[in-house]
Amino acid sequence: MGWVLYFFCAMLIGTSKTGIQNVGTLAVPLFALLFGAKYSTGIVLILLCIADLVAVIYYRKQFNWSEVKKLLPFAVIGLIIGLIVGDYIDDRIFKILMGACIILGVGIMLWGNRQDRINQSTEFTKKWWYSPLFGLITGFSTMIGNAAGPTLTVYLLSKKLDKFTLVATGAWFIMILNFSKIPLQLFVWKNLSWEGFILNLLAIPFILLGGFIGIKLVKILPEREFKIVILSLVVLSAILLVVSS
Repeated sequence: MGWVLYFFCAMLIGTSKTGIQNVGTLAVPLFALLFGAKYSTGIVLILLCIADLVAVIYYRKQFNWSEVKKLLPFAVIGLIIGLIVGDYIDDRIFKILMGACIILGVGIMLWGNRQDRINQSTEFTKKWWYSPLFGLITGFSTMIGNAAGPTLTVYLLSKKLDKFTLVATGAWFIMILNFSKIPLQLFVWKNLSWEGFILNLLAIPFILLGGFIGIKLVKILPEREFKIVILSLVVLSAILLVVSS
């Protein structure tokens, strides 16, 4: 049963990278159940890096580099904060923090949408602190539990990108962060191992299958329904993380 769950989660990660963002976050509590919350971040990280490569090869021409540049410096700061904090918390607090980061991102977006409706002359997402705040949250949540996807999705949705640009921009941004985390988790947290790497290699066919499914789903789903689905998955993944703690 453990193997079935593991390969299913690998397929979800592939699907999330090329299509339905945040469906892979549903795998986060399942990986935590299989391996323990902190150790699972090492197992999942290499899976994510493999899936990232698949996504950026496919979407290599459709991403929005200006949004990546706005987020990246502050995401690196958040990543370093998460690296330090992660050394002092247990598995239960790990999962609660992961869920809290997601819920905070959704709350900011909903509040921002309300502010825009009240004051039509001011575009909320262009305020000076907006991108830095989301960059910090995204960097912190990716380090704490590979859970940056939902927060990043909230940010990209608020920027009103079309579905293909949203998926492509998210894939490129997360790939940069994930590959930056490899030496940190290898030498600081020490939760990468050869055993985990072999597990990752076995999962490659399921990542590719998930990637194929994700590409097909993006093409099939209309723009409005696509955004409703991924925002619903944001909320669901946050609830699962908090409940599973």
